[in-house]
Amino acid sequence: MTEVNKPKETSWQRNLFVLWFGTFMAGIGFSEILPFLSLYVDSMGHFSHNQLSLYSGLAFSATYLVSAIASPFWGRLADRTGRKLMLLRSSIGMAIVFVLMGLVTNVWQLIVLRLIQGIFSGYVSNANALIATQVPKEKSGKALGTLVTGNVSGTLLGPLLGGTLASFFSYRLTCIITGVIYVLVFAITVIFVHENFAPVEKEAMLSTRGVIKALISPQLVFGMFITTLLIQAANNSISPILALYVRQIMHGSPQTTFYSGIVAAIPGVATLIAAPRLGALGDRIGTERILIIGFTLAIIVYIPMAFVTNVWQLIGLRFLIGISNASMLPAVQTILAKNTPPEVTGRIFSWNQSFQNMGSVVGPMLGSIVSSIFNYSAVFISTSVVVVINLIMVYNETRTLRKQHRN
Repeated sequence: MTEVNKPKETSWQRNLFVLWFGTFMAGIGFSEILPFLSLYVDSMGHFSHNQLSLYSGLAFSATYLVSAIASPFWGRLADRTGRKLMLLRSSIGMAIVFVLMGLVTNVWQLIVLRLIQGIFSGYVSNANALIATQVPKEKSGKALGTLVTGNVSGTLLGPLLGGTLASFFSYRLTCIITGVIYVLVFAITVIFVHENFAPVEKEAMLSTRGVIKALISPQLVFGMFITTLLIQAANNSISPILALYVRQIMHGSPQTTFYSGIVAAIPGVATLIAAPRLGALGDRIGTERILIIGFTLAIIVYIPMAFVTNVWQLIGLRFLIGISNASMLPAVQTILAKNTPPEVTGRIFSWNQSFQNMGSVVGPMLGSIVSSIFNYSAVFISTSVVVVINLIMVYNETRTLRKQHRN
């Protein structure tokens, strides 16, 4: 497979702008039902506490589990048919699923639709893959760092928008409005995203072994997959206990809910500010150095989080974690982009998405288990241990890259 008529710089810049908006809207759509998902489940029957916890957990995790399984298939198809087609497949599929979520009559229908949602995920990973194949390698750090802010911004705004819509209308109507948002994403992708792509016959597609052989450094790429899983696991390990931890350090204050929202959102604000700047800095001094700095900062910040005495200390440390996050996942994607041939980029990014989704499942499980055995503070200590392991791995995996930049 070959990319034909390589786009001019203005073409990839236009695609970056459009896909930033697309990932922004997709981030809103994906996250705006999460604040009331368990409440929506509760509205569908008279459940015991254990039943509600089980059904809510299934509804939350189903999407990530299926997406982890489905992503490699879509990645292979993207390398054969183009990334734009996968963007369209994802956006219209999500639109249909969310509209149907607003029409369900029992919790099992909702869980099945959340499973199907996982099948249609992949807008963000394919947007990353499309930009990675079009942008000049020396600018990929800044471009991918900018693109990630779209999804982060949408994910930040989504819960606020979803909570507001649900309070004014209903859970059902909010799901339908989310479907309309994805219709808008589909429309702007159809009209404004341009990809010069030469379709490849199925017989000419590389096998999995062929993809690995095509890689410049397979060990580095697969190391980045594990790194992605551990980053996502660390980021999500504290999700199940964050509001409970805020309530604990605020001694059950009535303002717990308000401050929990700030604590949850503040890392995204920091990531939004820092990601493009760190991406551009990585293009100059080496993306692998930015990644190592990010891990080091995360270790320094996670440990004192276990010992905070008031919510403002936690907010400040969470802001620093946002800066750390801005240097991690975008840096991994940039390293993948710079070390992956264009003809297999779709599959490599989809495999990376699978590992990211697995991290989204493993992380909350880790946090829940640790907090149940020990306490909330222990979750931050265990998370810092995960980051230390990741730092050691990345430091060893990127030795060659660091030597290249020194030379």
